[in-house]
Amino acid sequence: MLDPEVYDHLRQVAGTVSEPLLSAIERVGPIGIAVPIHARVADRLFVEVVNQQLSTRAAAAIWARVEAAAAARALSPRDLFVAGHEEALRACGISRNKVRALQAIREADEAGLLTADLAGMPHADRSAILCGIRGVGQWTADMIGIFHYLDPDIWPVGDVAAVGSLRRLTGCTDTASFAAAFAPYRSILARYAWRIRDVRDALVA
Repeated sequence: MLDPEVYDHLRQVAGTVSEPLLSAIERVGPIGIAVPIHARVADRLFVEVVNQQLSTRAAAAIWARVEAAAAARALSPRDLFVAGHEEALRACGISRNKVRALQAIREADEAGLLTADLAGMPHADRSAILCGIRGVGQWTADMIGIFHYLDPDIWPVGDVAAVGSLRRLTGCTDTASFAAAFAPYRSILARYAWRIRDVRDALVA
């Protein structure tokens, strides 16, 4: 569960900049921060590359097909991300560019670029390494920082859902500048933006 001091900090800042945001945060209440589900950052990167520009449901369906294709060959998913399995991955719904990106991530991992040292790096330095891998951009680096390394202070300016949610609530156009007031917990603000959007979408459905 979110640290009460962090929750109070977000509420305090929201109360000074946007009453609608404060109300939305309070309706959601303290959120849980899930423990990273992947031991290796490469495995999280594989999933995030598949997730790029897809809905959560579509991405999950494609990843399930990848897991099934790997299991049918008595392999792990990462074992498909080498030359010779391109058509199998394409049949799962992965574009050619994403197939190349998945292969590049595996190559980077095998080359020793994705070590445990990344965890102790500032987000900007870590992003520079990650974004040097084909198919990994700043959005992916931000997701890795927020969900894999649990960095508390990243505002994912390229995330349409988080940005759109904050704009709807506050009317701000420059969400990066708006979010700066929530440092050092901008990642937590993003988590609330996503959760608030999910709640709103559920009510509309």
